[in-house]
Amino acid sequence: MQSEPETFGAIFDMDGTLLDSYHAHQRSWQQAMTELNIEYTTEEFRRHFGQRNEEIIRDIFQALGRPEPTDDVIQSIADRKEELFRSVVVSEYSEMPGTTALLESLRAEGWKLAVGSSAPRENVELALDLLQLNELIDTTVCGCDVVRGKPAPDVFLKAAESLGLQTSCCIVIEDAPAGIEAAHRAGMPAVAIECPHHQADLSDADLQVTQFGECPESKLRTLIKEYDS
Repeated sequence: MQSEPETFGAIFDMDGTLLDSYHAHQRSWQQAMTELNIEYTTEEFRRHFGQRNEEIIRDIFQALGRPEPTDDVIQSIADRKEELFRSVVVSEYSEMPGTTALLESLRAEGWKLAVGSSAPRENVELALDLLQLNELIDTTVCGCDVVRGKPAPDVFLKAAESLGLQTSCCIVIEDAPAGIEAAHRAGMPAVAIECPHHQADLSDADLQVTQFGECPESKLRTLIKEYDS
C-alpha cells in the first residue's frame, strides 16, 4: 500500500515579500507625521523600515524630545497611518518579482499556502485583492490574531496550525531580520527576499534571493527536509 504524499506549507510575509509596498509605506508615514506637524525624512523612514508601528512612533517622539505618547495616542497615530497607506497603495504597488509564478508552482505541487503578517487584516486583504492572489492562499494570520508580534514565532505557529501542518513541514518566506528570527523560533527554515529599496542584514536566512525565480519548488522542498536534520 502506497503512503500518502507528504504535504508541505509555505508561509509568506506580505509587505516587501509578496507586495512591493515600500514607497506606499513611506508616503503614508510622511503624511501621518505632516498632520502632526512633524517632519519625517526619507532617511528616518529607511532607519525605521521593518519596525512595528508603536516602536516607530515612540522613537519619533523620543528623538524630538517630546513626552512619551500614551498607548491611546500611539494607536490613534498608527490607525491613521494605516488608513493613509490603504488609500495610497491602491495606485502605488507591484508584486515582488516572480510572486504569482512561485505561488502557482507551489499549488500545482500540492503545497498549502498562508500569509503570516504583522500588518492589520484590512491591509492584508487589500493586498491580496490587488495582487489577485486570493484563490492561491489558503489562510491568513495577521497581527490582530496573536498576542506577540515578530520576532516572536506566534504568527508562523498559528499559520501552520491553520494549514493543518506540523512546523517541520513548513517554510517561511520573509524580507526582514525579525521575520527570519521568528521563523527559526517556530522551527521553520527561512527564505529571505531582498528589498530592492532598502538593504537589511538577512544573513541568518537559510536562503537569500533577489527574486522568486531563484527558489523553485524543488529547492524549497529540499530546505524543509534538510532543516535541522
